[in-house]
Amino acid sequence: MDQISAAGVAYNQDLTHKTILVGDSGVGKTSLLVQFDQGKFIPGSFSATVGIGFTNKVLTVDELKVRLQIWDTAGQERFRSVTHAYYRDAQALLLLYDITSRSSFDNTRAWLTEIHEYAQDDVVIMLLGNKEYGVIFLETSAKTGLNVDEAFMTVAKELVRRSVQLPIEPRFHLHDLMEPEKESSGCCGFS
Repeated sequence: MDQISAAGVAYNQDLTHKTILVGDSGVGKTSLLVQFDQGKFIPGSFSATVGIGFTNKVLTVDELKVRLQIWDTAGQERFRSVTHAYYRDAQALLLLYDITSRSSFDNTRAWLTEIHEYAQDDVVIMLLGNKEYGVIFLETSAKTGLNVDEAFMTVAKELVRRSVQLPIEPRFHLHDLMEPEKESSGCCGFS
């Protein structure tokens, strides 16, 4: 057993964390998984997932190996009962919606209800807005201040960039516009 102590707590690097992608059909769960696993986007090549499939990935977080077994689920209603069975022993659930589809965002409430009904109480839940409009997208929190300064700084940097040169295409890369994080927010960070 490979255990390493991080901040005085032993972490078993042999553990495999079951992680499930959920959300409406067509929000891009399979595409997101392929991008994460293979580092590429294959446009228009996926039909609706039937049932469930998975891939394994090892990440390094603070010099620790974190093993993820990532399950790609079908978003269609007829497969929902199959998906429920996978919630029970999941350690993390990534709930995706399509930022170009209001209904997929509205349906996140129903997905969260199912998650709370079938998953463990301590499951990690992350909401992911997927796909793109060709606009700058950044989530903020007026309550905690998360990304508030970054939002205005990003807009200011884009305004300067556009005044200096005309873009060849209306595309931006958020990581090119933002300053590197000075400290980790403590949530959901991978390294």
